[in-house]
Amino acid sequence: MYRVDLNCDMGESFGIYSFGQDEELMKYITSANIACGFHAGDPLTMRKTVKLALNYNVAIGAHPSLPDKHGFGRRKMDISAEEIYGLVLYQVGALQAFAVAEGSKLQHVKPHGALYHMANESTAIAEAIAEAAFRIDPDIYLVGQSNSKLVKAGARAGLRTLNEVFADRNYEKDGTLTPRSHEQAMIVQSKYSSERMIRMVKEHKVESRTGEDIQMRADTICVHGDSPDALQHVIQLSEALGGAGIKISHPSTFEVEV
Repeated sequence: MYRVDLNCDMGESFGIYSFGQDEELMKYITSANIACGFHAGDPLTMRKTVKLALNYNVAIGAHPSLPDKHGFGRRKMDISAEEIYGLVLYQVGALQAFAVAEGSKLQHVKPHGALYHMANESTAIAEAIAEAAFRIDPDIYLVGQSNSKLVKAGARAGLRTLNEVFADRNYEKDGTLTPRSHEQAMIVQSKYSSERMIRMVKEHKVESRTGEDIQMRADTICVHGDSPDALQHVIQLSEALGGAGIKISHPSTFEVEV
């Protein structure tokens, strides 16, 4: 049987500001990427989201970011690999404390936003993130864009890695995500999105925005919860995967190549 993990960004509320549909989405995913306070989230939200994930048997992951609340962590910064190491260590350690306090542990680390993309472009940044994750827990999974520098850095560091694909995003022929500024960046049709995900899981291939077939390994699928139709899209994707003989399950239940 084919297996794949389904992950979603969670815990992005902050203070009096509520964001996302965390509890409803938790019913359909297997892994949660929880904000660690630098792009979103706060101590109370982090604790609440950890407890919510445990209630729904969803694996807990840290979602560290650049220190950029105003830009929601989506703006690149001129920052050294040494600083990145400290930022990741700080944030992942904080979420780990909340998980341990609830009798659990972290399953994975997945960088957020600009940090995620910077790690795909810079080997030094990718290695800093991988080293920080390894120092916290050598058994943790590192999540990165499929076939990226981050995934390769994680493997070199001795970590288990998860190649990630995006259900709602288009790809360029070089395997990178189509920039959000492009009018064709987002895929909004659930049926088309589901068909692409099924092909990625079974064939490790996807059609790029310009029509070329590219190699794209899918260990975990990211679904975004910040759109009005997010819940509907996740439900339809879940049903489509199941109908295609693909079981949605935690990474610990299937073999992942390192």
